Amino acid sequence: MIGREKKEYNDLFFVCSLIEYIGRKTKNHRNVVVNAIGKDKLQHLYGLADVYHSENIEKVTDELIFDYNIEQGVFDNISNAKYSIPTHWDIGKVYKRLIVDICNEQKKEPIEALIEVYNSWLSRKIEDFNSSLYYENPDYLYESYVRGEVL
Repeated sequence: MIGREKKEYNDLFFVCSLIEYIGRKTKNHRNVVVNAIGKDKLQHLYGLADVYHSENIEKVTDELIFDYNIEQGVFDNISNAKYSIPTHWDIGKVYKRLIVDICNEQKKEPIEALIEVYNSWLSRKIEDFNSSLYYENPDYLYESYVRGEVL
């Protein structure tokens, strides 16, 4: 481990932040982005996140949108937000923490857990920037996820 956290956690953070960035740019729910990229390419991005992290995120985003034909959607949680908008890095951290908790507690692989989380009911709640759910404690988010409802 170099730095404050494991390299794998930082790689996961980058992939989650990238998903958020693509979702904002294409106005899609984040599960649409995840499903368009697919498990194999997500695994590839995760494996090379330290390399991609040194690239311009705009460039990487444009390449992924083009390569996976991610079309423009109509979900615009940025324009609809009434309050301060978290950055794509902020939301990437929320997802990373939840996915790490799932991996540690349920012994799942990171990309498997990532796909599961982004396709869950909780992802739609995190996407709602008019709520404060994305500010909640990571333990609270994990317990809500496990129980299938916001506690």
